[in-house]
Amino acid sequence: MTEQMDKIDAYLAALGTDGFAQRFVDFSAALGVDQLMVFDLGLDRMRCLLSYHYSNAVLAGTLASEYLDGWYLSDPLLPLLEKALPQTLDVVEVEVDGAEMDEVYCAKFFESPGLRAKTTVIAVGSRHRLFVSFYASEGASARCDPSMAKLAARLALLHFEMAHASKTPAPLNVLSQREKAVCLGILSGQKAEAIAADLGVAPTSVVTYRKRAYAKLGITSRAGLFAICAD
Repeated sequence: MTEQMDKIDAYLAALGTDGFAQRFVDFSAALGVDQLMVFDLGLDRMRCLLSYHYSNAVLAGTLASEYLDGWYLSDPLLPLLEKALPQTLDVVEVEVDGAEMDEVYCAKFFESPGLRAKTTVIAVGSRHRLFVSFYASEGASARCDPSMAKLAARLALLHFEMAHASKTPAPLNVLSQREKAVCLGILSGQKAEAIAADLGVAPTSVVTYRKRAYAKLGITSRAGLFAICAD
């Protein structure tokens, strides 16, 4: 119990800071989940604020990218998120077996990546309308505790409400410091040579960090980076 409380304390201390994403990933690992996703529904589109798969970092970025590419419109929970009132914090548990969802959607986001169930918290604040989802590969028996999922989602909502004006786009917070720096350099219009000079590394290292970052984010180009980081 003491160890868990220490984690929660560290989690609280990171609210509104760039260090939150890694704290969130570590805290969620203790819930026994295999993958987590945080999506934010805006007026005209969905954004990914955080994606992480505990055994395949590239997979999380790929799934998030595909979800944003129009597939979120097939999410059976979308109407609930759209209608939820501010200060809503509702837990919804989904089991692939027997779930009412589009077959292609189910195959793409559950069956193909080997996921069998998820616990999603619909969390709505004054600025953000979130899906905070925790996925399990072994079905209902491996789902995280709903009360812990709700606690994590509440803190996630608090964080993103506090970090609304942050200069670092939320999707980049799952990257290493070097990967994040390279992406921020690209977003500011810098070429690889200039980014390398700022970081004190070779231009070839910048290319390596860029490739790693793009793989984690599920993108393949500068255009993709600008798309997921757009306000």
